[in-house]
Amino acid sequence: MFNFDEANKKSKETMDTVLKSYASVSKGFQAIATEAADYSKKSFEEGVAHLEKITSVKSVEAAFELQTNYFKSAYEAYVAEATKLGEMYADLAKDAYKPYEAPVAKATAAVKAAAA
Repeated sequence: MFNFDEANKKSKETMDTVLKSYASVSKGFQAIATEAADYSKKSFEEGVAHLEKITSVKSVEAAFELQTNYFKSAYEAYVAEATKLGEMYADLAKDAYKPYEAPVAKATAAVKAAAA
């Protein structure tokens, strides 16, 4: 027979789990957006500073060396930032799944018990 109290309890548990996951995802995306904005601002400022430096150079060799060093540092900063953002996305996925671990384990155990 259908038990309304049990259904209500399960519905509340499900909604709580969804809201916890949503809060975690929201917080994670906010942190990622902040990080990306900070990187963009820093990258832009470094580009402007480099442009100011390169316009004051007197020789082609010095300009070439300055440009090479800038590209190298910009590439290294980009790789570091991409790695950091990748880790942040991985952490976001783990945090979003965390509220579902217990209910999934419980459901899996129930299915195994019913199958046995």
